[in-house]
Amino acid sequence: MPRFLVIGDIHGNLPALEMVLARERNCDKIICHGDVVNYGPWSNECVDLLESRDALCLAGNHEIAFLEGAYKGPNQLVKMFTEKCLETFQRRTKIEKYGSQLTLEEYQIQHTIGDLYIFEDTPLEFIRGNYIIGHSHQQFLRHIGGQVLVNTGSIGQNRRIINRSEYLLYDSDTSTVILKNCTHDVDLLIQEMKRQKFPAMCIEYYLSKGRE
Repeated sequence: MPRFLVIGDIHGNLPALEMVLARERNCDKIICHGDVVNYGPWSNECVDLLESRDALCLAGNHEIAFLEGAYKGPNQLVKMFTEKCLETFQRRTKIEKYGSQLTLEEYQIQHTIGDLYIFEDTPLEFIRGNYIIGHSHQQFLRHIGGQVLVNTGSIGQNRRIINRSEYLLYDSDTSTVILKNCTHDVDLLIQEMKRQKFPAMCIEYYLSKGRE
């Protein structure tokens, strides 16, 4: 039976994505729950790499923003990132094909539930079914009312430890979720952002985060 690599929140961080795919080269299928694009400087390349690996990709909120041509929220930093990344984005027709959800055995995979940022301590009394999600960039596995809620964490923009990539493997033989992580060289991303002349506030965002 196959082993599935489930990832998300890559956010244009090509070195981080390449690191994880190299570490998990023996997985049988890749599933991405969304946010391949934005923030990092390699949105096009990350879309292409996942396509080359025949990954099943879902749309996150940043794919939706790219398709709409703008970030419509109040966060000015996200607005700056989006405007900069959209200047060079050329894979619209590819992300238009991303779905919204898929089923992996007993799990429903989607970017999040009800557009919420769900963390390990977010109050949730009940969910209908078992879910694998992302969006909040925090890895966890929770049991809620007899159901299971898993967050893969972020491949490319861990918000506590910026050079840590988090993801999971799903083993079909044992129906087991295995939470995993590794570190990548975030300086490669920062150097490319400087080369592409990202706004100073965007670069400072990455420089301000903790590392391991």
